[in-house]
Amino acid sequence: MQAIILAAGMGRRLGEYTKDQTKCMVPVNGVRLIDRVLGQLSKLQLQRVIIVTGYKGKELRDYITTQYGQQLTGNCQLQFAENPVYDKTNNIYSLSLVKDQLQEDDTLLIESDLILSDRLFSMLLDNPYPNLALVAKYETWMDGTMVRLDDEQNIVNFISKDAFDYNDIDAYYKTVNIYKLSRAFSQHKYVPFLEAYTKAVGNNEYYENVLRIISLLNNHDMKALPIGQEKWYEIDDKQDLDIAEALFADEQDVLRKYYGRYGGFWRFPQMLDFCYLVNPYFPSRRMKDELRANFDTLLTEYPSGMKVNTLIVSKCFGVSEPYIVPGNGAAELIKVLMEDLTPALSKGEGVKIGFVRPTFEEYPNRYDKNLQVTFVPQNEDYRYTADDLMAFFADKGIHQLMLINPDNPSGNFIPKADVLRLAKWCEERAIRLVVDESFVDFSRDYATNSLLSDTLLEQYPHMAVMKSISKSYGVPGLRLGILASADKELIARIKREVSIWNLNSFAEFFMQIYNKHEKDYLRACAKFVAERDSFEAQLRTVPFLRVMPTEANYFLCEVLPPFKASEIVIRMLKQHNILTRDCSGKPGLAPDKQYMRIAVRNHEDNTRLVEGLKQIKS
Repeated sequence: MQAIILAAGMGRRLGEYTKDQTKCMVPVNGVRLIDRVLGQLSKLQLQRVIIVTGYKGKELRDYITTQYGQQLTGNCQLQFAENPVYDKTNNIYSLSLVKDQLQEDDTLLIESDLILSDRLFSMLLDNPYPNLALVAKYETWMDGTMVRLDDEQNIVNFISKDAFDYNDIDAYYKTVNIYKLSRAFSQHKYVPFLEAYTKAVGNNEYYENVLRIISLLNNHDMKALPIGQEKWYEIDDKQDLDIAEALFADEQDVLRKYYGRYGGFWRFPQMLDFCYLVNPYFPSRRMKDELRANFDTLLTEYPSGMKVNTLIVSKCFGVSEPYIVPGNGAAELIKVLMEDLTPALSKGEGVKIGFVRPTFEEYPNRYDKNLQVTFVPQNEDYRYTADDLMAFFADKGIHQLMLINPDNPSGNFIPKADVLRLAKWCEERAIRLVVDESFVDFSRDYATNSLLSDTLLEQYPHMAVMKSISKSYGVPGLRLGILASADKELIARIKREVSIWNLNSFAEFFMQIYNKHEKDYLRACAKFVAERDSFEAQLRTVPFLRVMPTEANYFLCEVLPPFKASEIVIRMLKQHNILTRDCSGKPGLAPDKQYMRIAVRNHEDNTRLVEGLKQIKS
C-alpha cells in the first residue's frame, strides 16, 4: 500500500495565508496540515508516500526533507513529483504525473487541504472492499463533488457543480477527497480512462470526472464508505480555516474557540447547541412556509425605514408608535440605551446604575465599572425579590436600575405585580427602571406577564421595557429587538441614534405577518412550559448536577464535586457533539463553585443531552 498526496494547488482563496507557502503548509491550531496527515500516515503500513508539489513546491519539499528526511518511517519512503504548470492545470494533471506509480501498488489518494479524524484512514483500510471513497452526508458548508449511492453503498453517480440540485440534497453525499484504489482498478480502469479523458478534454479538469465516467458504466467498481459522525473539514478559505480550528481544537482551547464565535453554529450542522437560548417550537411550519414563499421578494427588495417599521412593530406588539422603537436585535438598542446617560456623565454628574448579578453581561459591559452598584443574592440558588432590590438600593443613590426578568443565567423571576411595585418605587425616587423581558414568554403565565402595553407604560413613565425577539420567538437570525417606554423623549432620542434602515426585509416581514400566527405562538409557549418541566425532571436524575428552579428557557446547574464544569462541557462536546455553557467565574456566581447553564430544546434533543451526561461517570 502507498499514498499519493496532491499538493500542487495555489490556495488563492486563503489570501495572505498562502502568499508565501502552499496550502498544506498552513497551520491549524499550530500544526501544519502536511504534518498532521504525514503523522497519520506514519501509523499505517505503507511502502511509500508520493507528494505531488507545484506552487511553492521547493519550499514544501525542503520543509518535508528537513523534518522527515527521505523516509517517513523505517519502511516508508518519501518521494516527490512536480507539476510545473500548476497555475494552468488542475488536479487531474497532477495525478496524471504519477499515473505510472499509481499502477504499481494499492493506493490511498489524498488531497492536501484536508483535516480529519485519526480514525478515518483505519476505517478505509479495514474495509475489505478494494475501491472505496470516503463520503459524508451533505451539509450546508460543503462544496465540490457530490455523489449518489444505491442501497448497497455503490456510487452510482458523481454530481458536478453544474448538475447540483438543492431539491436533491437529502440524497447527496460529499466526497471527503480520500480514496482507496486497488492496483488492478488503477491499471485496468482508472488510468486508461484518465489518459483518454485528458487527451479528449485537456488537463484543466478534475480527476473525479474520470471516476464519474466509470460510475456511469454501471459496473459498481467504486463503493462509498460513509464516515458517520467522524470529524473532517476541507480548508479552501479563511472561514474554513476558522471552523476547522474550532472542530479540531485541543481540550485547553476548544471552549474559547466555540464561545468566541458568539453564534453562527449552523456551520456545525451535527452539533447540538445548548448555549443559545431560543424557542424550539416557534416559528410554526405555517409561518416558515409564508416566509419561504416570499423569499425572493424579501431578498431582492429594500426594507422600509424607521417610520414604517415603527408602525409595524406598534401593530405587532400593541404599543403606540411614540412609545416603541425596533432594533437590529436587542444588542443595538442596549448599546444606545446605555449610552443615553453619557451626556450626564460628560458633565461630571456621575450617574450610577444598579445591577443584579449574576446577569446578562451586555448591559454592565456597556457602562463605566466605577459607576456600577451591584446587588448579589446571598443564597445558593441566586433567588431575589422586588423587596430585596428596594431594600438594597434604597440608599445607593442610583439613577437607573437594570432588571433582567427572568434573569440570565439564574432563571430568577419576579412576578408582574411585584415588578410594578418596584416600578412605582423607582418612579417615586426618579430612578429609571429598565426591565429586560426577553425571556418572559417562557414563564408559566406567559400570556399575561409582559409589560408591553400602553396602559402600564403610561402608568410608569420612568420604566423602559426591552425585549429580544430572537429568544422566545425563535428567530435569532432575523436580528430583532424592541424597546418601549412612555418616556417619548427617550424613545425619540434612540430613534435618532439608530440607522434609518436598521431592520432587514425578513425581520420587517416577520413583524408584518406575526399577528396572523399569534395563536400558534401561544401554543408554542404552552408546549415549551410542559417540555421544560419534563426536562427539569430528567436533569434532576443526573447525580453531579444541582438544578435550580427557572422561569426561563435554561437551567442554571451547580456542578458538584469532584466534577468541574469545564470538564463536563468538553466531554459533552468531544464525545457527543453537544455544546453547553460553562458559567463558572461569571460575575456574581460563587467563585469556589462550578456552574453550567443548559438551554431547553425539544424533547428528543433534551433526552440526548441527559443520556450523554449520565455516561460521565468520573
